[in-house]
Parts: sequence; C-alpha cells; structure tokens
Amino acid sequence: MQLSALLLLAFYFFLMWPLARWHRSRNSLAPAVFAGLLLGVLLGGFMHLAEGWGVDIPFVLDWVGLIGEGYVNLLHLLVMPLVLVCILGAVVKVSNTRSLGKISVSVLAVLLGTTAISAVMGVLIAQLFGLTADGLVEGAREAARVEVLNERIGRVADLSIPEILTSFISRNIFADLAGQRDTSVIAVVIFAVLLGLAALAVRRDNPEQGAAIEQFVSVAQAWIMKLVRLIMAFTPYGVMALVTALIAKSSWADIFNLFNFVLASFVAIALMFVVHGLLLLVNGISPLHFFAKVWPVLVFAFSSRSSAATIPLNVETQIDELKISPAIANFSASFGATIGQNGCAGIYPAMLAVMVAVPLGIHVFDPVWLLSLIAVIVISSFGIAGVGGGATFAALVVLPTMGLPVQIAALLISVEPMIDMARTALNVNGAMTAGTLTQRWLGARATQTGGPQSFPD
Repeated sequence: MQLSALLLLAFYFFLMWPLARWHRSRNSLAPAVFAGLLLGVLLGGFMHLAEGWGVDIPFVLDWVGLIGEGYVNLLHLLVMPLVLVCILGAVVKVSNTRSLGKISVSVLAVLLGTTAISAVMGVLIAQLFGLTADGLVEGAREAARVEVLNERIGRVADLSIPEILTSFISRNIFADLAGQRDTSVIAVVIFAVLLGLAALAVRRDNPEQGAAIEQFVSVAQAWIMKLVRLIMAFTPYGVMALVTALIAKSSWADIFNLFNFVLASFVAIALMFVVHGLLLLVNGISPLHFFAKVWPVLVFAFSSRSSAATIPLNVETQIDELKISPAIANFSASFGATIGQNGCAGIYPAMLAVMVAVPLGIHVFDPVWLLSLIAVIVISSFGIAGVGGGATFAALVVLPTMGLPVQIAALLISVEPMIDMARTALNVNGAMTAGTLTQRWLGARATQTGGPQSFPD
C-alpha cells in the first residue's frame, strides 16, 4: 500500500468537510449538489494524472466507490417501496377513477411521442455527422463484449410484442419488489394500482374499513418520504464520489478515437433537451423556470447513470419544486424509468441502426424503412431497464428486428459510460416533462388524486 495513495484518499475525505459545511448552510440541495459535481470533476482529473505518476489509484477508487456505489444502492433500496406506497396512496385518495386513466394516457403519450421524435433526431444526426460502422476497430474488450451481446440477444430476440406486454404483469410480486426483472418497476406500478382499486371497492362496501386503509397508507407514505429525505441528504457526497470515479477511469485516447460518435451523441441529446423545452413553452410553461428547478435531479441522473435510482429524487422534486400532483409525479417518474426513454431507447438505437444500415446500402430516409425503425423503437421502449446498460438492451431488440447485426454495440464500449450519463439525464428529464405537461393539461382534475391545484409558470 502506497503512502501517496493514503494521502490522496485522506485529502479526498478532507474535502468532504467543507462540502458538508456548505450543504448545511444552504436551505436548498441544489448548490451542494453542484459543488459536489465540481469537486468530483477536479479530483477525478487529478487522479487521472496521478495514476501516470505511479500512485495506486485503484486502491483510492475502491474507497471512493464505497461512498458512490453505497449511495446508489440506498436509492435503489428506496425505489420499490416508494413506487408501491406512493402509487397506492394516489389511487386510494382518488374520488374519480377515470382521472387515473387520463393521467396514465397523458404521461405515456408524452413519453412515447418524445421517444419517436428522439428516434428521428438520432437518424438525422447520424446522417449529418456521416456516422458509419466502417473502420471501427475490434480490440480485446470489444471481442469479449460481442460474446456477451450474443448471449443476451438469445434471450430477447425471440420475444414478441405480446410477450413483452405480458412481462409487465407480475407472477410473484415479492420477486418484483426485489427488482428481479427488467420490467419490475412497471409490474409494481400495476400491482399498486390494482391494490388501490381493491381498497376503493372496500371503501364503497364498508366506509369504516376504507377509512382505516386510507389512514394506514397515509402513515406509510409519511414514513417512506421521511426515509427518502434522510437518504437525499447524502446526494452531494454521492455525486462527488460518482463523478470522481468516472473521470478518473475515463480513457481519453478511446474518446478521441471515437470523437465523432461522442460529439454526435451529445448534439442529439442536447437538441432533445431543446425539444422538451419547446414542448413546455408551447403549453405556457417557462422552460427556464422548469430547468432551474430540475437541474439537481439531472445532475444526479448524469452521475449515477440510473433512471431507476433517480426515481425518489425525481418524485420529490416534481412534488416540492414543480408543485405537481403526487399521483402525476409518481406515475411519470415510475413509467419514465422503464418506458419511452428518449436517450437510451430513442436516440441510441436509431444512431446504431443508421451506422450499420449505411454500409449495407440501405437508404435510411426511405419512408417505409424509416417509419418501420421509428415504430420498432417506440414499441421496444416498453420495459427498457432503468439502470446502466438499458441502451444496450434497446439496441439488442431494435437491431435484430430491423435485420441488422448487433456487433456495433460492442465496438462502442469504450465511450459508453460517458455518453450514457447524458442519455440518462435526458431520460429523466423526459419523465419530468411528461409529469409537467400532464399537470398542465389535466389542471384541477388532477387534484382529485390529492395534489395541488395549480402549476406555476
């Protein structure tokens, strides 16, 4: 064990002290999250340099990972209890069950509509930048990745649309509460809705028992939300650790070799953020107000690369900062973690499809081929895993369906983590945009599920 590595680790933990003081001196979480992000970038860059000086950086990153990965694990721990209790609470408090259907349809319409737009964006940007699979070099890591992808494709290639939809229905709710499947979040949402509808039936038949159920659910919600706020207090330190590890592990040589793809990906993602802003603007909502409120959530999504882990912060921000109905916030955050992800399920598979199709002589702007690609992307966006690697799963579904090889996903492995950060932030922003627009469209009707009666411009 090197003395230099111990000193660097001690310096890292020392910097958490001023971050903690800054955090305690602010009423808002946002400044501390931003400070943690900046410290992570600086420390990660320094560690990247220090590794070249012979410092044992892997030893340091093992301890840094204890903070970052431990924080992400705590958030994953929250996801299922939060989704179950909050969706159940939203249904139990409803006075008109038709409003639940309207909320679901509205949220899904935004998620899937923006996914279709993101697919078109991916095609346009890939063509604009002249991206192609020709010339990509397959090294040892890429070859190993191809083997993994070939094994995974055997599990997903034969799935039909009815089979994918059937997977949303839980056969064992305890297994889904443990997150055993890619579609566990959706399965828990459906179970919570059914359980809530059963509670409404009890309330109609026996008001006294119905009131007892509602009181129990209300206590459970308050308990879970206290736990959420307790864990959210560690966000600046988790972000600092996650960003430090990411920057320290990045291979700048690999990024330079695939710079064109990296740049094209970030341009497409940035333009989709603009599309979200325009959708808000057209509906009378200030994009500046929106992004000022949600950027701490985007920073965490960027750092963690996990839409699912961001659900607790997503829900809390929608309710507390954007003043969105709890029912809408929970539905949009839960659905957005596994359905219609603009970055992972929209842009990424569309760009890969173009990169493979062009060398094969396929005219990507042929209306039939393009519409087929968009339809496949939108349909396959159901059930995309809300954790790092969800984009690869989307590619494994889309590319074979379009008759294209999947090996290209392995050839981009070296730059995947960096791009996946931005894609995850876009996924989460799409979920919050869906919640915001749904609140605007439904207005006071959404308050029948227990939410506030207005949305500030």
